[in-house]
Amino acid sequence: MPSRRQIREAAIQFLYCADIEGGASPADLREPFWQFLTETDRKNLSIATFRTVQHLAIGRQTRLVEFVERAEVAKAHITAVPAAEALVTDLNRLLALESSWSISYTKLEKTPKAGDDQDVADELDAALSRFFEVDRDLTFNRDKFLKSSEDFPNLKPQLEALNATIRRLQRISDRIRMVETPESFPDQADLAKIRQSKSEISSLINQTDALVDAVLACKPEIDEKLSALVENYSPERIDPVDRAVLRLGTYELTRTDTPHKVIINEAIELAKRFGTTDSNRFVNGMLDSVAKSVV
Repeated sequence: MPSRRQIREAAIQFLYCADIEGGASPADLREPFWQFLTETDRKNLSIATFRTVQHLAIGRQTRLVEFVERAEVAKAHITAVPAAEALVTDLNRLLALESSWSISYTKLEKTPKAGDDQDVADELDAALSRFFEVDRDLTFNRDKFLKSSEDFPNLKPQLEALNATIRRLQRISDRIRMVETPESFPDQADLAKIRQSKSEISSLINQTDALVDAVLACKPEIDEKLSALVENYSPERIDPVDRAVLRLGTYELTRTDTPHKVIINEAIELAKRFGTTDSNRFVNGMLDSVAKSVV
């Protein structure tokens, strides 16, 4: 899970970006901000997801060749039954989707895994999304064919081998579905790394967004509090980073139960990391005044 420090650092960066004159509104900023801030984590997660899919796909080609061969034999038997015309259509659909699966998987393999973090993350995410979409469509149509074939018990002997291969291919897709949504399969130990990475990214975003929204909702009151303590205080006259740190610190001092010393010390560290040379002393003095004013 993300640390308090990670959440506060992300909050400061968002508050700073959201306060740039002429910039995007907080709502419009949110998606591109997180795309940028989590680019390295997203890249690592996407690569780990791909590696897992790659492992699961081992041996699939042999099953696919078997499926294509058996499909051609089965199609001849199905075609001989006039009432089973729709079943032929379903089988052709399966053949086309199996081909689409192979194409999307090949594109996934060829997607660059090295380079700029955001470019790699974006390209891999898109390739994985398309691959999972094809796999879901294939799963739906496999199930449809298997159920439809039950309507023709007289064809059961001719379709038995084909259906067995379809089920073997589906077992791979069942595992791939777990990779796509590992959080839905907490007992799968081999998916722990992917599950944890997704959870950490999601938790960082959710907890930071909640903190940022709380600060923004109180911004007028926060600025009023600061102006009461500093003669001629005006937000626009304060360095943007210092302003973000002060607003976060003031919110926490006045609206949370976190010890004042902890809040001020954390704010000083944030000012040192993101602000100017004098930011930490300025923030220290301002928040010390705010703390003394809090009953």
